[in-house]
Amino acid sequence: MPATVVVGTQWGDEGKGKLTDLLAERAQVVVRYQGGHNAGHTIVVAGESFALQLIPSGVLYPSVVPVIGNGVVVDPQVLLAELGALEDRGVDCSRLRVSGSAHLIMPYHQELDALAERRLGRNKLGTTKRGIGPAYADKASRIGLRVQDLLDPKIFRQKLELVLKEKNQVLAKVYNRLPLSADEISERYLRQYAPRLAPLVADTVAIVHDALDAGQEVLLEGAQATFLDLDHGTYPFVTSSNPVAGGACTGAGVGPRHITRVIGVAKAYLTRVGSGPFPTELTGALGDELVERGHEYGTNTGRRRRTGWFDAVMARQAVRLNSLTEIALTKLDVLDERESIRVCVAYEHDGVRYEHLPYHQSVLHQATPLYEELPGWQADTTGASSLADLPPPARAYVERLASLAGVPIHLVGVGPGREQFVRLGG
Repeated sequence: MPATVVVGTQWGDEGKGKLTDLLAERAQVVVRYQGGHNAGHTIVVAGESFALQLIPSGVLYPSVVPVIGNGVVVDPQVLLAELGALEDRGVDCSRLRVSGSAHLIMPYHQELDALAERRLGRNKLGTTKRGIGPAYADKASRIGLRVQDLLDPKIFRQKLELVLKEKNQVLAKVYNRLPLSADEISERYLRQYAPRLAPLVADTVAIVHDALDAGQEVLLEGAQATFLDLDHGTYPFVTSSNPVAGGACTGAGVGPRHITRVIGVAKAYLTRVGSGPFPTELTGALGDELVERGHEYGTNTGRRRRTGWFDAVMARQAVRLNSLTEIALTKLDVLDERESIRVCVAYEHDGVRYEHLPYHQSVLHQATPLYEELPGWQADTTGASSLADLPPPARAYVERLASLAGVPIHLVGVGPGREQFVRLGG
């Protein structure tokens, strides 16, 4: 059976975890294909909230095999803590499988991440300082340690000592920091983490393909979002991996022909965390209103998100980059009290109109959004369960967004709960 990819179409925090959880009810395997614990997914089930960082959203279903793919970078301490927290709440995590080819986040990654961000000062990128970027950099430099290395103490120690020679030089000579101890790191990773993770380590490519060959449903779940993609995002204010749908192929080990459905998740407005361009950003009272009504604070970091109007220019670009088959729109209810709502339909810069995202970052930073104003509905949508339950202006808003994006909107989120979705088709 073909696989389905769930991908964020904006700058993250669109509600991918909730959608994946909804779709996982019919799936047998759910794969997280990239990123690290810098991205959080919040799922609300029967009024109970679950904040996930590394473990795929499908873990809440006893029939699902949750998989952390080779494209993910794993902090063992964080993963074990997350497993423990879920198990304490009665969630069975024994089915989780972790790719032996996933890379490990090491203590020097975290330290160098924080030091580099501090050195950038006001030009900082806004990273979570959790070692994600440095871990991916070591992966590209071919000096990274992988999950499978935890199963071979001799290899782990050899690789660690080799890389520490370089890292300790940088820590000492660039940042005036004390060297890290290979003994201390080996003790923690090999004696504390390895025995607990070993039963979970597997050939996850085989697991995914066995499921596909057996006609089972496989969900491929991304972290972050399209415009945080290392190649296609608002560089350098991006993550260090490829959240776009193409990243699902490399991060899970499947070819494109296995994927026939790509669902893009978009908020009914826009948010981003940290630095970077944001043409439709709202400041002042209206921006504050969206923050409070939408509870726009990071799941992991608690950082306040920046807010803005829906950007159809970005949506059209996301459709192109991901080959989206459809969109799931979330947080429509946050706009319930608005008398009118604006939608960015294009940009203007130096007399030129842009229907798609300009390739040059200087243009994007200076672009003026061109808006279309739509009437609000000023009615509570949180109890809606069908299209007929939505006020006519709300239906018109959803239909206009679909028209501007160029793909249908099949699901509309009207609250944080698992059941608070309106199905429009698909």
